[in-house]
Amino acid sequence: MRLDKFLKVSRIIKRRTIAKEIADNGRIFVNDHQAKASTKLEENDIISIQFGNKLLKVKVLELRDSTKKEHAQNMFEILEEKHL
Repeated sequence: MRLDKFLKVSRIIKRRTIAKEIADNGRIFVNDHQAKASTKLEENDIISIQFGNKLLKVKVLELRDSTKKEHAQNMFEILEEKHL
């Protein structure tokens, strides 16, 4: 699954276009490598996202093409969340 689609479906980022923009600005890393919006994700990948002064690190638990809001949290596990 593409990185931008995962971020939208899991509701980490609300819109796919915003996820693409953040990735294009070099603020998303997958397994410690800078990622593009089209980066293919696998289960157990580690995603690090820098939102302004906040760093969010999550582990991909499962990949789904769509999900309901209450099940979106099951797609990832928050490993670290800190303010810079």
